[in-house]
Parts: sequence; C-alpha cells; structure tokens
Amino acid sequence: MRRIISLHTLILFFCFMAFILPQNAFAQPIQWINHLDFLPGDSSVEVEFNAVSCPGTGGLAGLAITSSTLGDSVAGGGNKVVETGVNVPYDFLVNGVRVCYENTSSATHISQVRLCQLNSPPDSCLVVLDDPAALSDPGPVCVNSAAPFFGPVSTNPDDPTSEGALRLSLRINTGDVGDTICLTGVGLIGVPGNPPEQGARLCQDGVDNDNDGDVDCADSDCADRPFCR
Repeated sequence: MRRIISLHTLILFFCFMAFILPQNAFAQPIQWINHLDFLPGDSSVEVEFNAVSCPGTGGLAGLAITSSTLGDSVAGGGNKVVETGVNVPYDFLVNGVRVCYENTSSATHISQVRLCQLNSPPDSCLVVLDDPAALSDPGPVCVNSAAPFFGPVSTNPDDPTSEGALRLSLRINTGDVGDTICLTGVGLIGVPGNPPEQGARLCQDGVDNDNDGDVDCADSDCADRPFCR
C-alpha cells in the first residue's frame, strides 16, 4: 500500500512541476525573424508599419496588412500573399513557423502559412511546409504552424546541390477591404533540444579553441563542415 501511495505522490509531483515550470523549459527553440520585412505579392495588398498601433486593432505596433480586393486570390489567378526571405542560422533545423498577429475581424485573416526552398540551380521553389489552417482568431495571439512535410528543413545540408534559401509566404484572405491584419511577430520553430550547433560556431570564430595550433577550417575537427570543403 505504501508503494502505491508513493507512486501516486511521484506522479502528482511531476504533474505539478510541469505546471509551474516556465513554458520555455519544454519549448521548442525559436529563431525570430524581422516581421516588418514582409512585402506584398501584388498591387492589391498593402503593408505599412504603424509605430503606435496597427490601424483598427488598438493593440501593439506592428505591420498593418490590408487589401483592396476580397478573397485570397489575385486577379488572373494565384495566391494573395505577403512574403519574405528568411535568415536561418547555420545548423538550425526549421520545424515550423510561429505567427503572432491581431485581426480587426475574423473575416479577414491569414489563410495559409507556406515555406518553400529554392532548388539548385534556383529555377524553382520546392514547397516544404503548407499549412492551410485559418488564423482567424481576433487575437492578439501567437500560433504555431504544422511541421514540414519531409521533416525538419536544413538550409545547409551536406549535399550542396540540395541546399537553398527559404521563402516564407502568408496568404491573405480579405472579407472586408476596411479590415486590417496586424502582424506583430514571426519566428522559425526549431527542433526541441537542437539549437544551432555550438561546433559550427567554433569553426568560424577565428580562435584556436582546442589549442592544437590550427584555427577554424584548418583544424581537423572542422574539416567535415560543408563550409570548410
């Protein structure tokens, strides 16, 4: 009987600790990007930084996204989007996208989060993540996308023919041309327990870290790094 009580007590203890520990104790690493860098994909979409608050939302300053047309497609076909290239740290594996936003109305919202990766040669962009979940909560709120189709994405793989820059697209669905989407933060989600590799940084810092007389790519410990080949 004592063993049963002790086991129950242990379970309750771990549940309690999981509740009171900070979220980041179990969180995935996030590499925040500049959400003010997003550009409109066509002339029907406008982006504007408002340093006081996004128009109509009454919330934080952010990138105000509006559109002069309804729906989430542009005239003649194609997605109505805002897009940006993303700067990914070396050895950071991208496992999703975190979007922080606020909407004036749930009718106008982000209707798709997409990541594509340029091929080599860069004549096409392979879609590696496509999440059609509507971000229609008025907010303010932060939401994680689904994971990439083929697993975590590397922009510096060992095979140089498969590496490529990432492009992030947010599809805009407009229910009323007077509505605003306020983008307040965007981050790349990494793999839990796998932040950018310390070894990669040590191979590019100009220091003889192991005191063997060799620095960075001249050191045998760094010889297998793609950037040292």
